[in-house]
Amino acid sequence: MSRRGYVPEDEKQFIGKQLELLQKAADEVQFLLDRGYDVKSVTTFVGNHYLFSERQRLALARSVSSKESIQKRVNKELLQTERGYLPETVCIDGFNTVITLEVALSGSPIFYCRDGALRDLAGLRGTYRVIDKTQTAIELLLRQLELLHISEAVFYLDAPVSNSGRLSGLIRQCAKGYGISVQTQIIPDVDRVLEQMEGVISGDAIILNRCKSWLNVMPLIIGKMDHVWKIQL
Repeated sequence: MSRRGYVPEDEKQFIGKQLELLQKAADEVQFLLDRGYDVKSVTTFVGNHYLFSERQRLALARSVSSKESIQKRVNKELLQTERGYLPETVCIDGFNTVITLEVALSGSPIFYCRDGALRDLAGLRGTYRVIDKTQTAIELLLRQLELLHISEAVFYLDAPVSNSGRLSGLIRQCAKGYGISVQTQIIPDVDRVLEQMEGVISGDAIILNRCKSWLNVMPLIIGKMDHVWKIQL
């Protein structure tokens, strides 16, 4: 059995005193981001002060955003706003979304971030393989979309990433059991496409900053799971 998004050091770096230090550091990162400093410089500065590992610094970078960025994302999030409608079609950041669900199912760290999104520490770096959690992850997502009465879902997958074709096939296979029209598109630059769309499902902060609107479905799905390693910074 594979455990996505986990390294043994997590058991020391994200519990007890280390977690308390990370939570304190997150407030300091927030303070500096709100004053215009860029996230890389801030996490390096704060990380050096606390002697954090690269993985702990990555957790800070993914969990904390400036208040301006947070408000911008919150204002575009369709499940929490009072717009009274959801789009018929959602545009899904395929690898990003499936991997986060795989991480949650693996009992690896899931970060409840300050913009409301849920993120993980799994790195893609051009390689991906289907694991024993993948089909369940896809089915949980499709089930939630069905509950939200979404008519159509388009999964966008990065062509340069290995096994994108295999994941595409598995998504289409899983979709046969649900009342949703599902398409998969394997394209060179998923981020650039999603940045122009509405009804986006992704945890990528840059995409959320630029897209027209998004749906924060991860808390709905992961909130129903058992034995999730939830971390709040």
